[in-house]
Amino acid sequence: MSLRNALGAATAVSLITASGAFAETLTIATVNNGDMIRMQGLTADFTEKTGHEVEWVTLEENVLRQRVTTDITTKGGSFDIMTIGMYETPIWGKNGWLIPLDDLSADYNAADILPAMSGGLSYDGTLYASPFYGESSMVMYRTDLMEAAGMEMPKAPTWEFIRDAAAAMTDREKEINGICLRGKAGWGEGGAFITAMSNSFGARWFDMDWNPQFDTEAWANTVNFFKDMMDASGPAGYATNGFNENLSLFNQGKCGMWIDATVAASFVTGKDSTVADHVGFALAPDNGLGKRSNWLWAWALAIPAGTQKEAAAKEFIEWATGTGYIELVAANEGWANVPPGARTSLYENPEYQKVPFAQMTLDSILSADPNNSTVEESPYVGVQFAAIPEFAGIATDVSQEFSAAYAGQQTVEEALAKAQALTNDAMEAAGYK
Repeated sequence: MSLRNALGAATAVSLITASGAFAETLTIATVNNGDMIRMQGLTADFTEKTGHEVEWVTLEENVLRQRVTTDITTKGGSFDIMTIGMYETPIWGKNGWLIPLDDLSADYNAADILPAMSGGLSYDGTLYASPFYGESSMVMYRTDLMEAAGMEMPKAPTWEFIRDAAAAMTDREKEINGICLRGKAGWGEGGAFITAMSNSFGARWFDMDWNPQFDTEAWANTVNFFKDMMDASGPAGYATNGFNENLSLFNQGKCGMWIDATVAASFVTGKDSTVADHVGFALAPDNGLGKRSNWLWAWALAIPAGTQKEAAAKEFIEWATGTGYIELVAANEGWANVPPGARTSLYENPEYQKVPFAQMTLDSILSADPNNSTVEESPYVGVQFAAIPEFAGIATDVSQEFSAAYAGQQTVEEALAKAQALTNDAMEAAGYK
């Protein structure tokens, strides 16, 4: 075929594609949180603009992680787009399991992505997943209950203050728990929370020689403090509560405080919250050691290598993680409900600056440093995780031991001893020692 004929054929295909004759159906695996469910309700806008249809596979967080990990490692090909995070992205990008996102359109403006987010979703300077939203963690609290307790929340509280405030706000007769925190097993559920918390207590997962550190005083202090506070002021069954369970409790008016993802702010102040008019925000607590207990995370969209629908998948990513989608949500549900934490321009927008939790979210994100997350030096990158391939499996097992301790099935000392042993065995088997 001549060059002229080839160009003509390409143009014809392009026109046919634009007309919808070659429209694709994309299968997307995602997490069952409010922001992603909101996106599903707006997907008709994408279909109208591109002709492509979307089939959603919506899963609970722990199940999502298992499904997408199994699919990508076995080259199962079940999904055209996966919802993953900062832990998986650089590892999978390095392995060649993801399609680079270095050729998105100029209108998409990848340079607008917050550096903390693009850095965590890149490998060797190449973006492999685009953030739908970014988050840290912070304190969300009932201003009315805090006032009734005769206390005032500092902008930057200590764990001692949080414990005392939780006790003061607890009212078992009214079914009000002073504090709700994740105890649910799973490296990205209760495991993420206790790891971020441990940073502020001076703990770390590994020393510089990759020796596990669960036999240290810092880890014992962390887990004992958590369990004692939750036993005294937390909800019954907190050992099985994760993000969604605690969100429900808070919105029902059953939590005085909740320390969790900054992205939850729009839900605790939204139409489904019975306490929306009485919510305040503060930085995640510290212990005076120079490290706060907030994490850094992004739920992001990535394209597995081997998909036959790469072009359509990139169109979806541009639609879902671009500024146009933010404006779409704002027009339909207000600026407080747009996906936060991903783009610099959002925090420069005068309309978004009026949102009561906008600045606290940004402050929390900027205060988390995945390259320097622990008091003592550590060999890994990550705040609530260690960015090594073995971490997910090890941390899931460790979190199960901790949850068993929270539930009273074993002592904290026993849980830490088991965590030390199983982590040591796994690291030896992986060749780190």
